[in-house]
Amino acid sequence: MRTTPAPSIFRLPAVVLAAAALSIAAVGVADAFAPTFTPEIETARAGGGIAIDGVLDDAGWSTAAHAGNFSERYPGENVQPPVDTQAMITYDDDNLYVAFICEDDPAAIRATMCQRDQWDDDDAVGLMIDTFGEATWAYEFFVNPYGIQVDQMWTSVHGEDRGFDLIWNSAAKITDDGYIVEMSIPLAALRFPDREEQSWRVDFWRFHPRDSDSRYSWAADNRNEPCWPCKWGTVNGIRGVSPGRGLEILPEFVAYRSGAIRDVLDADSGVEDRDVMGEPSLGAKYSVSSDVTLEATLNPDFSQIEADAAQIDVNSTIVQMYPERRPFFQEGSDLFRTHFNSFYTRTVNAPEMAAKATARWDRTSAAFMLARDEMSPYVVPTEERSYGAAPGKSTVNVLRVLHSLGNNSSVGVMGTDRRYEDGGVGTILAGDFNLRLSQSYSWVGQYVHSRTEEPEGFALSPGETFDHGKYTVDLDGEDYSGAAFITELRRRSRDWNFTLDYNHLDPTYRTQTGYDPWNDQRNAFAWTNYNFYPEGGPFERVTPTLFVDGRWNMDGRNKWRHAQAALDFNLRWAQSHVGMRYQFGEEVWSGIQYDGLWELAFNVNSRPHDKIAWFAAVQFARNPARVIQDEGDETAVSLALEMKPIDRLIIEPTLDYIVSDDSETGDRLFRQTIARARLQLQVNPRLSMRLVLQHTDTDYPLFVENSYYHVFMGRQWEVDPLLTYRVNSFSVFFLGSTHDWSDFNAARPGESSLYRLTDRQYFMKLQYLFQT
Repeated sequence: MRTTPAPSIFRLPAVVLAAAALSIAAVGVADAFAPTFTPEIETARAGGGIAIDGVLDDAGWSTAAHAGNFSERYPGENVQPPVDTQAMITYDDDNLYVAFICEDDPAAIRATMCQRDQWDDDDAVGLMIDTFGEATWAYEFFVNPYGIQVDQMWTSVHGEDRGFDLIWNSAAKITDDGYIVEMSIPLAALRFPDREEQSWRVDFWRFHPRDSDSRYSWAADNRNEPCWPCKWGTVNGIRGVSPGRGLEILPEFVAYRSGAIRDVLDADSGVEDRDVMGEPSLGAKYSVSSDVTLEATLNPDFSQIEADAAQIDVNSTIVQMYPERRPFFQEGSDLFRTHFNSFYTRTVNAPEMAAKATARWDRTSAAFMLARDEMSPYVVPTEERSYGAAPGKSTVNVLRVLHSLGNNSSVGVMGTDRRYEDGGVGTILAGDFNLRLSQSYSWVGQYVHSRTEEPEGFALSPGETFDHGKYTVDLDGEDYSGAAFITELRRRSRDWNFTLDYNHLDPTYRTQTGYDPWNDQRNAFAWTNYNFYPEGGPFERVTPTLFVDGRWNMDGRNKWRHAQAALDFNLRWAQSHVGMRYQFGEEVWSGIQYDGLWELAFNVNSRPHDKIAWFAAVQFARNPARVIQDEGDETAVSLALEMKPIDRLIIEPTLDYIVSDDSETGDRLFRQTIARARLQLQVNPRLSMRLVLQHTDTDYPLFVENSYYHVFMGRQWEVDPLLTYRVNSFSVFFLGSTHDWSDFNAARPGESSLYRLTDRQYFMKLQYLFQT
């Protein structure tokens, strides 16, 4: 790794020299160290201009507030870190500025040259900000020693969302004594109260991965306080600023040419390419005030540039859930999240247009979204499986209001409505709460009422009914209502933790804007663990866990019962983790009782060096083969490897495998293998090349006579190259293609493979963000 000479001591402002002197004094008197809980500092307006270049020689830093005395929060508990860290913060009319001075051996620093949001387990520093001080949502900004950014949104309901993106600046320099990081975050990008003086909850973090995944922070950690932002410090003194009013315009153009095989039953029919197509689109975002933001998009390209990784689904009876990566859904993403997935944004599949408004006041936030969807999905959940249909165009409306009660507590309401152009309506109205009862205990819950008017003309499972035969699974215009409810009592502390959960979904409960693939169920579970922190030896933490759960349908008939014991170890070597668990239970599928079910699983992951990390898991089990109503002895294996031969090339092969054989006869019930490799070369901070190779092999002997076996099962190859030039989060040029091959002899054991190209696409996408 090339190092950059440290900036001359004669060029550093006096405040930086004072910070360094304090650091040296603290190191020399180790016994004087004392962690600082919920610290507080007063900052001042920048004393001049600041250039974000990783060199702290600007006059603007002369008035910055200094934050030092970092504590090691993991693996040590509020002890003095082995290396020193200093942070500074200041501001002007347009930006918030933060700098870090990190002491370290430059030869030991771990850093990756990659696209933003894609590094992990690097040396890094971070800034966390809760601008409203309500501990319900917060911003996170991280930078590694190459200046590569990661930003996230944290919410008290769902934790961290790495899909969140803002436009901000960062730079870093590796020096003879460690590294320096500078950040500037536009105030116009943040939401904060309309006040003369701001008082923000803030924390400064440093990640220092070596044998342990060491983490240090300005605010000392109280492990008995589960409210993360409640433990942060406070920055005062930011005066006379506002988020500002601004207009962002995001024009976009997509050109593509796709082709598909003429006849999926004829391997030699060849691929027919369609004409080259081009589609422009336009997005706009306007900050009406410090409280209200409006956003709209026309004909957006909501395709996924990064193809979803295939999931093991050979023994699944429900539709799969995939992560959301589309930028339009990021503003206000924290507001749309609830305990049930009442709004799963990927149900808005291919909108012709979409609009959104978000507003944040002192304690109340609101969000509204409207979309006109061209290819709308329709999911029909039942007691044991889900069915899918595609009724066509629809209009989606979503409204969410969330009110903070303070002290990490909140209440909210949500309403969603989907109306299909050719008939059919799905509406829900929900209320939820998150109440902090004491430092360690909280109580959360949600109630949802749904109303459904089915579209007509879709035969999904002829003859199958639900709710005691009142309604059919087929979409035939029926009208009904249902409800869902969830409540949890939680304890979170340093040592003992537990969750007690009860939830139920009526057989007539259905949502067309959320993700609830099952209904007609009552669920209860209890989970508890205890953390031990050995002072010496090979283990940083040892955690035994117990878990029991049960499911019944709404008539009280048992569906499953499980009991599980697990043991997890965090080691003081190579950031290693070892886990093991044993589970036993019983389940009922299609009226068949399966007793004596069990699972035994082991997993281990480790990062022995900056250039290599690995994960391995194996599971042995006796489980139902749910689709074909049999019982099998299962073996499942997952392997993942991350290799970094140089600091800008990452190779990530993965393998997922599962096989089940009849527990009595030994006959093969099913087998599935997914092998995937992702290669990423970062030429410079803006230019990158990526290649994804994926092979799936599904063996389902019961279905080999199906004419379309090679399309839906069998063996397939996928090859996806992509070139990316990224100016920032939203100004990007993509050039890529996708190629899919199927083995037409997959259903003919003993015959050699006959791979033929079935689908391909070439595409170019250009989008550029204009800000005023």
